[in-house]
Amino acid sequence: MSRLGYIGLFIAGLFILAAIFAPFIATHDIAAQNLEMRYFPPSAEHWFGTDALGRDVFSRVIYGARISLEVGITVVVVSAIFGTVIGAIAGFYGGFVDKFLSGYIFNVFLAFPGLLLAIALVAFLGTGQGKLIAALCIIGWVGYARVMRGQVLKVREYDYVLAARALGASNMRILFTHILPNAVQPLIVQASLGMAGAVLSEASLSFLGLGIPPPAPSWGTMIDEARQMFSSSPHVLFFPGVAIAMTVLAFNFIGDGLREYLDPKQRAR
Repeated sequence: MSRLGYIGLFIAGLFILAAIFAPFIATHDIAAQNLEMRYFPPSAEHWFGTDALGRDVFSRVIYGARISLEVGITVVVVSAIFGTVIGAIAGFYGGFVDKFLSGYIFNVFLAFPGLLLAIALVAFLGTGQGKLIAALCIIGWVGYARVMRGQVLKVREYDYVLAARALGASNMRILFTHILPNAVQPLIVQASLGMAGAVLSEASLSFLGLGIPPPAPSWGTMIDEARQMFSSSPHVLFFPGVAIAMTVLAFNFIGDGLREYLDPKQRAR
C-alpha cells in the first residue's frame, strides 16, 4: 500500500479509537450547559472552547466521531451486502434479468443526484439516525451493485467457472464458491470510498436540519449551529469542520491505497 494509504489508516484508526473510547476521552458531559461560558475560546479547561450553550466542543467532537462512524459503517455494510447480491444476480444470469436490473432499476437511482435523492428520502421518512441510515442505504447500494455486476460478467467467463459448470455444479455453488470470492476485491475499494461518502452525507444532511437532530453532537449539526458566529468565535465551527475533512480524507486515502495495492499494474508501476 502507498504511503498515503498508511496515513489514511492511521488517521481513521485515531477516529475509530476516539469513537470507541469516547466516554473515557471526553473531558466534559456533552449535554452540560453553562451560559456564563458561552463561546469561550480554547483553554486548558476546554481544549476546543465552548459553544453557544457553554458546552465543551472537544467532548462533542469526540462523541460526534461515534455518530459519524456508526452511520458510515452501517450504511456501507448494508449497502454492500444488498448491492453485492443484486449485482451478482444481474451479472450472473444476464439476459432479461440483467436488462431489468441494470438497464432500468440501476438507471432510475442513478438518474438523480445522490444528495438530492437523500434529501427527498429523509424529508419523506423524517429525521433521526435510523431513518437517515435507511435513506443513505437506499441511495448507496447501486454503486456496489454496478461494480459487482461488472466483475461477475468478467469472472463468469474464466476457465475454472466453465469447468465447474461442466462438472454439473449448481448455479448457486458456482456463484458463491467460484465467482464471488474472485470478484470481491473492487468492493473493498468501493467500501472505503463509500465510507467517506456516507460520513460526508450524514454531515451534510445534519447541517441542513434533515439528519440527526440536536442535541446529538453530530458534526454537521455543530457546524450549522456555529456558522452565524464564525466571525467572532471561529473555533466552534473550525474543529468539527476539521474532523469531517480529516475523516473523509483518511478514507479516500485508504481507498486510493487499496486500489493501488489490489491492482497488479499500478502496484508494479
